[in-house]
Amino acid sequence: MSESDTFDVLILGGGSGGYACALRAAELGLSVALVEQDKLGGTCLHRGCIPTKALLHAAEVADNAREGEQIGIKSSLSGIDMSGVNSYKDGVVGKLYKGLQGLVKSRKITMIDGHGTLAGTDAVEVDGQRYTGRHVVLASGSYSKTLPGLELGGRVLTSTEAINLDYVPDRVVVLGGGVIGVEFASVWRSFGSEVTVVEALPHLVPNEDEFLSKQLERQFRKRKINYKIGTKFTGVEQSADSVTVNLENGEQLEADILLVAVGRGPNTADLGYEAAGITLDRGFVRTDERLHTGVANVWAVGDIVPGLQLAHRGFQQGIFVAEEIAGLEPPVIDEKGIPRVTYCEPEIASVGLTEAQAKEAYGEVQTTTYDLAGNGKSQILRTAGAIKLVKGGTTDDAPVVGVHMIGARIGELVGEAQLVYNWEALPADVANLIHAHPTQNEAFGEAHLALAGKPLHSHS
Repeated sequence: MSESDTFDVLILGGGSGGYACALRAAELGLSVALVEQDKLGGTCLHRGCIPTKALLHAAEVADNAREGEQIGIKSSLSGIDMSGVNSYKDGVVGKLYKGLQGLVKSRKITMIDGHGTLAGTDAVEVDGQRYTGRHVVLASGSYSKTLPGLELGGRVLTSTEAINLDYVPDRVVVLGGGVIGVEFASVWRSFGSEVTVVEALPHLVPNEDEFLSKQLERQFRKRKINYKIGTKFTGVEQSADSVTVNLENGEQLEADILLVAVGRGPNTADLGYEAAGITLDRGFVRTDERLHTGVANVWAVGDIVPGLQLAHRGFQQGIFVAEEIAGLEPPVIDEKGIPRVTYCEPEIASVGLTEAQAKEAYGEVQTTTYDLAGNGKSQILRTAGAIKLVKGGTTDDAPVVGVHMIGARIGELVGEAQLVYNWEALPADVANLIHAHPTQNEAFGEAHLALAGKPLHSHS
């Protein structure tokens, strides 16, 4: 083995966590190699976050065209050109991909193309070639899951196939009412499809505060997006031109396609992890709070680590591990402090604890809800929604421990929300800040005014 095949940091996987770790480690003067069998940027850039949000923007434009006359604009929607939509989507992805490639090259990071497997605790083997690292970072990402006995293919799709559909289906059944499911349901409804979401748990977006779930369900009813909650899927039958989805209650749903959106699994099988002594739990890599696997100098980041499977979580973990390797001792990442956004219409954004979680942690809590009906910009955007705050106690010195928001473009407010949570701000701290008028950000300030005991554009 040559000296050129040995690196300070050897990273298996070039998605959000892997490439962030590579960029930060190189910035800190470490020699870095990044192994990727597909494309730099991973699922988020090529098959997840970016292409789906491009589709959601196209859906928003379609809705605006359809509803223009409601605000005095003589517009109409004559149809959806999926070849044009896909060209727009692919163009966004292509520009970001090119920029990321240039960035990695400029940092003198060694890119190793091919399928890598862990070969011991300090090496990765790629197509018969062995590379070693003083530190090895596992960042192999995730895949679209299915249910036992539910075979993918034909008219049964995952999000990977759904982002590249070249037509708008007339009827869609979405299996799973989590983030991926409701985002695609929102896109297809805006494009004109008849959509039904099937969710086994009692609410849509079941990981969110129940207040947000109920608000979204109300808004989906208004948009005529059908949903079956608390209902289990039992099977699907395909024909040449349709699918029949069977539910536990005996109901059958006919559609053109079935989207399977039941979550993502850790991509750790057959990569040599267990043979190297790495502990797996249901396929996830177990780590300590500093993302160390407990084996030699092997670390793990991103979707393979139990917790929120979010690109920005993996990104921050990648930075954390690079700084940990460099001896900077970065502060441990608070998982509850990671912002969460669901980009359906209306958007959902949250950070911190749900009301139920806060009651479990603090006992007594205090909450307030500010309706967007009192916000000028929300009225201009013609959106309904609300901001709910959860305080970890009932005394004046109790901080805000949960922020839960729903409304058009409300995801743009989650930046301030995560600062409030992560800096343990008091309602009075935020109430004293000036929020620009007219913005939906004002609603955030008004909610804190109310929680601080001095509501203005809301009832006490």
